[in-house]
Amino acid sequence: MATLRRSAKSASDWTDNDLDAYNIHIQLEDAATFFGQDNLPLPSVDQELLTRQEADDMTSDCNAELINLLDLAMKPAPAEQSAVDDFAVELLRHLSYIKRHRVARTRKIIPLLICGEWRNAQTDVCLIDRLQNDIMLVVQEDKRFNPDNPCNPVPQLTAEAIAAFDYNNRSRLGAGHPPVDTKIMPGIILAGTTPTFYKIPVTAALVRHVRYGTYPTEPTTISAHVPDVPRPHRRYSEGMKPLDNRQAILRCYEAFKRIIGI
Repeated sequence: MATLRRSAKSASDWTDNDLDAYNIHIQLEDAATFFGQDNLPLPSVDQELLTRQEADDMTSDCNAELINLLDLAMKPAPAEQSAVDDFAVELLRHLSYIKRHRVARTRKIIPLLICGEWRNAQTDVCLIDRLQNDIMLVVQEDKRFNPDNPCNPVPQLTAEAIAAFDYNNRSRLGAGHPPVDTKIMPGIILAGTTPTFYKIPVTAALVRHVRYGTYPTEPTTISAHVPDVPRPHRRYSEGMKPLDNRQAILRCYEAFKRIIGI
């Protein structure tokens, strides 16, 4: 893999070849291994989201709005991607990912220095801590439902995490604080309303390899978790619509808070 060609490209153009070129690998993990706990916590959301399936059945306006966005995200129009992003932001708000100084940005452009040239990494959604000016979480939509865009979203998410890590370190330097050498960058890929959770270990050394277009001899292993749902073969068609799926997935979101640090 050391002989693979590395070139300056934006995050949206990363493919599986780029993961191989930078010695990056994916490892699936069960819930206990990934989240570091055997029993996932109950989600801290309004209980009617766990007991009422349809938007029309909600007594709370904001709960009805969330389920309406869920329905739209389940069948996004091929020419747009805003439905999934809109749902992601509203869900993060309900789960208290977004709170006071923690805000969500959509379509944020993060500079990416790769092979000696500046390119961009544009997140679909990211969570920012405004007190530290840190990007805490990156969210990427899986656009493979569109036959014109069959690309695996994991390489793009990985490039966004690398760019976010470097962005955070540059912000620290600008504030007079020392940069960190390594950090687990949390990420989520959403296929409709179905998430896959990622822990992406980014180091200053990996950032330098991407900057200079060189091969890291030390591998980077990304941990991934696909939530356990009652009907695994229908996870993408059902998403978070059925109540049993909804509770299982929301438990994962709740446990993911500890990895993000909120």
